[in-house]
Amino acid sequence: MSIFYSILFLVIVQNVAGDDEIRVKVEQGWLEGEKLDLVTGDGYYYSFKGIPYALPPNGTWRFKAPQPPLSWTGVRSAKEHGPICPQFDFLSQAFIPGSEDCLFLNVYSPNITTNKLLPVIFFIHGGSYKFGSGDVDTYGPDFLVRKDIVLVTTNYRLDALGFLTLGTEQVPGNAGLKDQVAAMKWVQKNIKYFGGDADRVTIMGQSAGSASVAFHIASPMSQGLFHRAIAMSGSPYCDWSLPFQPEKRAIVLAKSLGCEDEDPDELLECLQSVPSDKLVATTPYVIAMEEYISNIIKMYMFVPVVEKFNGTDNFLSYNIFESIDHTNKVDILFGHTNQETAIVADYIVSVLLENYIKYPEILVPRKTLYNVGPNTALELSDKIREYYFGNKTIDVNSMKEFISYANAVSFVHDTIRFFVTLPSVKNTVRYMYEFSAYGSRNLYGVQGEKYGITGAAAHMDDLAYVFDPKSLNWPLDMNSIEFQVIDKVTTIFTDFAKYGNPTESESGIKWSQFDKETKQFMEIGNDNLTLSSLDGDETYNFWEKFYCSTGTYI
Repeated sequence: MSIFYSILFLVIVQNVAGDDEIRVKVEQGWLEGEKLDLVTGDGYYYSFKGIPYALPPNGTWRFKAPQPPLSWTGVRSAKEHGPICPQFDFLSQAFIPGSEDCLFLNVYSPNITTNKLLPVIFFIHGGSYKFGSGDVDTYGPDFLVRKDIVLVTTNYRLDALGFLTLGTEQVPGNAGLKDQVAAMKWVQKNIKYFGGDADRVTIMGQSAGSASVAFHIASPMSQGLFHRAIAMSGSPYCDWSLPFQPEKRAIVLAKSLGCEDEDPDELLECLQSVPSDKLVATTPYVIAMEEYISNIIKMYMFVPVVEKFNGTDNFLSYNIFESIDHTNKVDILFGHTNQETAIVADYIVSVLLENYIKYPEILVPRKTLYNVGPNTALELSDKIREYYFGNKTIDVNSMKEFISYANAVSFVHDTIRFFVTLPSVKNTVRYMYEFSAYGSRNLYGVQGEKYGITGAAAHMDDLAYVFDPKSLNWPLDMNSIEFQVIDKVTTIFTDFAKYGNPTESESGIKWSQFDKETKQFMEIGNDNLTLSSLDGDETYNFWEKFYCSTGTYI
């Protein structure tokens, strides 16, 4: 018997998959999960929730890189999710205290006793680097595991707890991204016990999770931990993902919490002593302008940073915002929805429009606004206003135009621009898509209808065709258009994870690779897949010229 099959035999025999006991032994000890029916009614899967992949990052470990998890004795129940990280949920407008002991992941597998290891998708949730979790409330695994995929979802530290930096060797920043790396390392060591293939791991993320995926593509720390990547609506180049004076921001936050000493060691000790809820949903503005440009589509307080000290715990030591010096050898599928910012249409009307009317320079992307004087900023805002609004006033009656503007400046252009800028790697493939399907599962795009924005696939709407959000308890009609889209989208993503070709199973459909010259992409609609190109796209070209002319083209 070969070494491979000997190992595989050991993996199979140590998994007990009876009707009453669903047990798997990982490096830390035994886990007891459960066997659950698919929401589609055509099968089942094995569920293991709340698996710790690192030590609790509290006390003196707060803000620092995650440490390996401890083993346990006996059998640990894996039938419930672990606590989520402390956060303020923008969508529900609720503070969720959670727990700093929140570094848990979940594994879902169609077969834990398979004699052929299955491809793995490792999903990174979005939420502005500020909220969210890997729980089934939003990310039910049914649609993906029925395609013979092992799915892993995870929590990671959020807000200041996950992304504060003091610019020191002790707290260089990016703790949340390092949590993701720790979870991916856990997968490399343990996924075989769930029937997953550690040599076929695809990382996938949406929004801030998509930007995280892009960071992993560019980080030497993540090298070898995954083999393909799916980025859904976000990149490090998006305005909301850009850091600005992050060390000063930490000091401003500290002072607001009564930590007056600027000595790094004293500052750290003080920040580690405050209750975790004081480090969530804060507004430590560094300059006055931030008081009116800080909003959900433009700026977040604590985000990934370039680390200032070279060491073994560094996630990103070079300035990715100036040039990309490292690219991991992985296949890439990236894209966006057709009306990203329709998700916050009501918020734009009730909160944001007033400031955009009062301070026209807010129209200018933040990356540009920080680098030009006030006269230039006003000139640039006039150009943007003219392009999108013409003679119209910016108000509730021009919301269609405002959403088109916000789509491009907040998500679409910078997502594309990152992958255009990302150096190509020999023997890898790269594909792009636009998701425009519309149906009853478009929970967020429907917001736009009252403003004349119809058929909108908003930010996060695509997730409802990839996952089954258990908190919504949506009925599922297998004969519906919605399920046809679910089946199509999950086939695209899982085909890419399995074969590196998103239309491997779609007979007769050729999805051309994306490159800098043709910029071809596939539109994923209700009824079909349509190949298109950014070449000659007026809006794409407007922003290309804009950034080149201002010298802020990253």
